[in-house]
Amino acid sequence: MTNRTRDPRDRGADGRAQNQRPRDRYGRPLPYGTPGVPRVPDDAVFTPAEGLAEAQRLLEEGYAFHAHEVLEAVWKASEASERELWRGLAQVAVGLTHAQRGNAVGAVRLLRRGAERVAGYGPDAPHGVDAAGVAAYGRAAADRVEAGQADRVDPAGLRLTRAQSV
Repeated sequence: MTNRTRDPRDRGADGRAQNQRPRDRYGRPLPYGTPGVPRVPDDAVFTPAEGLAEAQRLLEEGYAFHAHEVLEAVWKASEASERELWRGLAQVAVGLTHAQRGNAVGAVRLLRRGAERVAGYGPDAPHGVDAAGVAAYGRAAADRVEAGQADRVDPAGLRLTRAQSV
């Protein structure tokens, strides 16, 4: 006879695992009942324009983990031809998260991987994404982390879209 214990993970109505614990500004789980940073809901849906605007706002405020969650939501709902772009953007943001958390190995790996994915879209990337700028930022941030200068990696410096001419 097997002694089964209840799965301690949070579950959504569909039975899928969802971590509902509060999070700090870097996305690290906090104990239940601790005040945390407002989270992007697991079922959030963003258009590409909404996702870029919200992710940019979060990056400018230093919330790279939360920007990653927004970009990931767009990635999961995007057309097949754009998935790698959104995946790359999310990877750059989560690479910044690892840098903020002090995980140099993870930061460098994800910043470079995301930069390469985004760079493949070139100057005609959809939705005004500055693929070349994001790729350059990701590579430069990875270089700084490798040089032991993770404290010089500022999420607010990442611009996701090309400047609009007036």
